[in-house]
Amino acid sequence: MSVEFRPRKPSEFANILRKRKWLILLPTIAIGLAIAYVVFRLPDVYESVTLIVVKPSTLPNSVVPTITEETLTRELTSISQVVTSRSSLQPLMEKYDLYHEERLRGEPMELLIDQMRKQIKVEVNTSRHEITNGFNITYRGRDPKSTQIVTAELASKYIDEQTKGTINAGTSAKQFIEEQVRSAKEELDTIDNQRLAYLQQNMNNLPSQSQALVGRLTGLHEEQKALIAEQGRLRDLGAAYRSQLGDITKSYEQEIVLAAENTTDPKTTQAWAELVRRRSELEASQQNLLAQYKAKHPDVVSNQLQIDSVKREQTQMIDDWKARIEERKQKLVKLTDPRILTLKTNIAMVDSDSDRTQKLLSETNAQIADLSERINAIPNAEVGLEAIDREYQTKKLNYDNLLAQQQKIVVGADAAKDQQGSGIQVVDPANLPERPVAPKRFFLTVAGFGVGMMLGLLLAIASELRSLFTIQTAEDAKHYTGLPVLASIPELLTSAEARAIPRRQKLAMAAGIATAIVTMPALVFVLRLTHVMEKFLL
Repeated sequence: MSVEFRPRKPSEFANILRKRKWLILLPTIAIGLAIAYVVFRLPDVYESVTLIVVKPSTLPNSVVPTITEETLTRELTSISQVVTSRSSLQPLMEKYDLYHEERLRGEPMELLIDQMRKQIKVEVNTSRHEITNGFNITYRGRDPKSTQIVTAELASKYIDEQTKGTINAGTSAKQFIEEQVRSAKEELDTIDNQRLAYLQQNMNNLPSQSQALVGRLTGLHEEQKALIAEQGRLRDLGAAYRSQLGDITKSYEQEIVLAAENTTDPKTTQAWAELVRRRSELEASQQNLLAQYKAKHPDVVSNQLQIDSVKREQTQMIDDWKARIEERKQKLVKLTDPRILTLKTNIAMVDSDSDRTQKLLSETNAQIADLSERINAIPNAEVGLEAIDREYQTKKLNYDNLLAQQQKIVVGADAAKDQQGSGIQVVDPANLPERPVAPKRFFLTVAGFGVGMMLGLLLAIASELRSLFTIQTAEDAKHYTGLPVLASIPELLTSAEARAIPRRQKLAMAAGIATAIVTMPALVFVLRLTHVMEKFLL
């Protein structure tokens, strides 16, 4: 006959915990202290963030397309593979002495590179203060200054790679379209020469004015070639002037920035040093006051007001310095470089000549088209001439389309070279972290004591498991036999046995304490040897 297990009362479980309290407390203390020691020996980890956004193009979208979010994401993926490669990260690691202890331990460089790569995060930011198509670069390191510097260098690498890629792509596209235009021009010239040869061959089949028409047509073609060459020369001249204008404008803007920023930094002044000294003294005094009084104590409040006043003075000095820089920039911007005015005048003249040449070319093309129609109307040579004209128009349309594409590509390539097109730039420089972001020492310490307590509870349950399934008390006898308990006989011990029980308990406690004392350094050694806790630094 099977009997159901007797449920235990909370008081019985409390007795078990009280009976096995040292079996629970010792593992809790040993493991908790060992983990706490290892956790508090872990190095601090700091985080620095920089924001990079897409700089809008200074040219119309019809000339230089704007970088879309999809294109930015695709470029980021490609650039990230270059920036986070070993050839890029290892020089940074050696330059700023990163992972010094790991390298001294002889850990493989590939493992350290992979660990550093995990500390770098790139997140696309599509909405921040109405700024779109931007991304954050985050890096975590063990020293705040080197973390800031490495983050800044990573941002610089991203910008350099993006600029290099844009320039290379523009150069390749420019070379490709130039080859296509040259090939189309050769084909068009071949058809043109074939057409002229056909007219000359069929000279006798033309009406009486056919020879004069062909002569005029030949002259117009020569004039057309001269106008096309002149138009090309004017375009090249205009492009050269615009390139010079871009270089001079960029240099002038840099001169304005350097001249405007050439003001005394307030942080280098005696007044700033005095404020820093006063703030340090007030903050030290505040710590002492907080150790003696509560936060609402008048002395504490008064001292805090003085600290806030010093902070406001420092902020005001920085704001005044920035205002002076901005005011000086505005004054310098109003001064115009005469070289820029000269180049703009030259560009206007070249554009005017180009428009005039284009107008003459259009008129010449209209005359050529008119003569071609008159010659094509001649019955004897009409069929062959129309076939040549169709091929000529097809080649001419292809050539015009290629010229339009070439102009866009050349402008885009020059804009990328002169940094006038879309690109990326740093908006928020890498910040100097003030507080570590990892490890979470309090959380890890609490978790360590929790693990120790769980192990202690498991040991207590294992030691009492047999007694839970056997008859130990009068209630157990009543439950499992189904009979009433008439009387119970207490455990009878001799005086020697009674004296031995406390002695055994003390020996067991001493053994447990000794085991815990030995276990703590052993566990610390294992944790530091396996670097398990360092995984929580990520």
